[in-house]
Parts: sequence; structure tokens; C-alpha cells
Amino acid sequence: MSEFVVTTLLIVSLFALLGSGVWIGLTLAGVAWIGMELFSPRPAGDAMAITIWGSASSWTLTALPLFVWMGEILFRTKLSESMFKGLAPWVNALPGRLLHTNILGCTIFAAVSGSSAATCATIGKMSIPELSKRGYPADKIVGSLGGASTLGLLIPPSIIMIVYGVAAEVSIAKLFMAGVVPGLLLGALFSGYIMVWALFNPSQVPLSDTRLTLAQKLVESRHLIPVVLLIGGVIGTIYTGIATATEAAAVGVVGALVLSAAQGSLTWATFRDSLLGATRLYCMIALILSGAAFLTLAMGYIGLPRHLAEYVTGLNLSPVVLIIALALFYMLLGCFLDGISMIVLTMGVILPTVSAAGIDLIWFGVFVVIVVEMAQITPPVGFNLFVLQGMTKREITWIAKVTIPYFFLMVLALALLWWFPQIATWLPGRM
Repeated sequence: MSEFVVTTLLIVSLFALLGSGVWIGLTLAGVAWIGMELFSPRPAGDAMAITIWGSASSWTLTALPLFVWMGEILFRTKLSESMFKGLAPWVNALPGRLLHTNILGCTIFAAVSGSSAATCATIGKMSIPELSKRGYPADKIVGSLGGASTLGLLIPPSIIMIVYGVAAEVSIAKLFMAGVVPGLLLGALFSGYIMVWALFNPSQVPLSDTRLTLAQKLVESRHLIPVVLLIGGVIGTIYTGIATATEAAAVGVVGALVLSAAQGSLTWATFRDSLLGATRLYCMIALILSGAAFLTLAMGYIGLPRHLAEYVTGLNLSPVVLIIALALFYMLLGCFLDGISMIVLTMGVILPTVSAAGIDLIWFGVFVVIVVEMAQITPPVGFNLFVLQGMTKREITWIAKVTIPYFFLMVLALALLWWFPQIATWLPGRM
């Protein structure tokens, strides 16, 4: 049976299960089961059990529930309110006002977690209630959060960059350096879009409460001290080598508990509610991760990613056309696979072609990560869309719609990266 027929059947199965109201994680596992039973000699039951157990018992993923719990603690105590009090005076002068806290918060937290899902869940737990309470439009709150949270993959430390660095045999330290400027560029593009939207839609932006002098803004910035100490502690333990990302996540939880206790907002009720809230949210994420892992395994056995990669390689394209084709290829794969799986399943075939075309592998690593970021907010398997759906209870189609502008801003970033490759290569070249 041709790859086109197999792909069509799996897509139809995916939408049929999603449309019938089956949980997303179970839907992904169900499509994988169908694929393995019909198109692979491997027994589906045995493969599913091993894959789901491996996904659930991953030590690396331990950081995710810890960061989610940290976000819950911040959300249920005075720390999230303090962050907004500290940021508000500085962003209130910008068109779009407090919507920029989503961009700033995700940019900062991306340097802590290395995961777009953790960034989305943690910042979302703080920003969605606060911005909604202040009367900001729901589509702009969720859209800016969905777009900016993808920075968790690009701004170091990034788990996906480590995977690419191992696959491409390039310096992971240089990859980390290469992701800094493009990450800040994307953050600037996101904030720029919010400003343009606000200038054309001033009536939809809540008015600023007060106008403060510079001295008053500095005084209000004292509210940022607890959150800055927390973020600084987590980042510091990672970059000094004292702790791994997982251990730093535990530092973040302990720090959040200590700071909220010092502020007098930590009670048994808030502790219990934060723990239960984190458990519920992570269970939803973990089920999706398990389903995605099983779907990735099924795709590998069926051979679809490999066949698609070989097809692209066999076209003998010029460098610019090759980059466009690879962007489209990874966007297509991103509809069905998570980012790490996309890299693991295709790099062996793609890298020789990229090297032969004279494309710098450090630059290509940044390119791939941005394309994977785009896949995080594209249906039907955009992982950040599912995380946002779990937090907002909105329809996945509505969430995908409000994140579309950020998808096209990433396309613009890719174009800038092609025209000005120094955006990615200048900083690692200084090492």
C-alpha cells in the first residue's frame, strides 16, 4: 500500500477519533494502534506497553511536573500578582500594555525550563487569570501565550537542541549560543505584533490604572524581587553546573514554597490545591506525551518519516529550494509527531543532503528548532494547543485560530534567518 494511502487513512482515523470526543492522548495512541496493526508486523499491544512505560518513567521529563507545580504555587499565592505589579509599570506605556507580560514571562522562563510545554503551562497558570481579570481579550491572551511559549525550545537550555547536537555531531554549547539571538528576535516580533494590533484596536485594550514617574516605577519594581530571585536561582543552578534541569526544577518548587511562605500566602489549602492542580494538569500532559510516543514508534515502524525524507533528498534541489522543501516537510511531520521524534527519525537521511548543499549545521539546527516551534501550534497534533486546551477548556480549532499570527511571525523569522544567517552564526562564532 502506498505511503499516500497509509497517511490518508491515519489522518482520517485521527480526525474521526478527535471528533467523537475521545481524549487526545487516547486518540494518538488509537491512531498508532491502527497503524501498527494494519501496516506493521510488530505486535501493537507489546509495543504500546513498552513505549508508554518508557515515556512515563523518563527521568528527563521529571522536570515538567515540577515546573508545572512551581507555576501552580505562583498562581495560587501572591507571587504571580507580585510579578504583574512589578511588570505593569514598565509595559503599561507600550501599546498592548499587560499582554507583553506573556511575551516577557515566556522569554524569561524559556531560559529556565527548555520545554515549550512547561513554559506554556507555568506562565499560563499565572497570566491567564490575571489578564482575564483585567479585561484583556481572550483571543489575544491565549494567542500570545501559545506563540511565545514555543520559545522554550529555542532559548537555551533546550532539550531539542541537545538531541539535534548529538544527531548532527556538532557542539551543543555552540548550538545553545546560536539560539539566543533568534530567540530574542522572535520575542521582539511577537511584542511588535501586539503593539501593531493595539494601535489599530485601542478600544480592546483596558486603560492603564495610573501613570507613574520613573522613580515610582522603580519603587513598584520591588514586587519583582521575589520572582527574579526565584528565576535567578533556577537559572543560576543550571548555568553554574550545580544542578541539572530536573534538579533545578526541584529548586524552583522549594524556592516558590519558601517565598510564598515568607509572604504569608502559603497555607495548607493553597499547598494542597497547588499540588492537586499540578497533578491534574501533568496527568493530562503525560497522557498526551505517552500517546505521542506510541504514535512516533508506529510511524517509525511504518516508515513514513523515512520515506518522506528520502523523497525530499532524491529531488536534488538548490539550497534555497531545499530549505523551503524541508520547512514544508517538517511542518507536515509536525502535524503528527513531536519535535524530538521528528529530529530522531529524519536526521540520518537529511543531514548528508544538507551538508552536501553547503549549509552550516549550526545554522540548520536553529532553522529546524524554529520549524519545530511552528509545529507546536499547528493542528491536529500541536502540543501547545493541547496544553492550552487543558487550561482554558476552549475548542482546539479556536486556539489554533488565535495562534495563527504567531505562526506567520515564525515564517518571517525563518526568512530573516535565511537572508541574514549571522543572526544564528555570529554569537557561536565568537566562542
